[in-house]
Amino acid sequence: MAYIVFLIAGLMFGAGLTISGMINPEKILGFLDFSAIPQGGWDPSLAVVFAAGLVPMFVAYAVQRRMPAPIAAPHFQIPTNTIIDRRLVAGAILFGVGWGLAGLCPGPAITGLAFAKIESLIFVAAMFAGFFLNKLVPGDLEAIPTRDSTT
Repeated sequence: MAYIVFLIAGLMFGAGLTISGMINPEKILGFLDFSAIPQGGWDPSLAVVFAAGLVPMFVAYAVQRRMPAPIAAPHFQIPTNTIIDRRLVAGAILFGVGWGLAGLCPGPAITGLAFAKIESLIFVAAMFAGFFLNKLVPGDLEAIPTRDSTT
């Protein structure tokens, strides 16, 4: 049952990314190019996609609060860590820079593979290379002291 729910959720997510055009790097870069505003070339459609995603999430959170457990799991797994530390900030900056340079992030890139988009193939290959290279880096990233681990 759980795998069917996962499949349906993934298909819905991929369909939403495709229909909204978010698998097109030019669309993302068109939104992030604020210098195009004076010329009228700025594409605000990504902001509309973000806003449209908030409505169903507000509904989902309201419904979730009334449910004793999710449909396909024994309990909800809601993060409890609320600390903003340097690892979180560094990761957010790295994600944002990569997104701004490539116009893709993992979800749209993986969705783009279904359409044999070369940009997606390059991005996903680089992403997996990064996963592999991370394993080669000496040291344990979990051992980096953070505010919550030093108290």
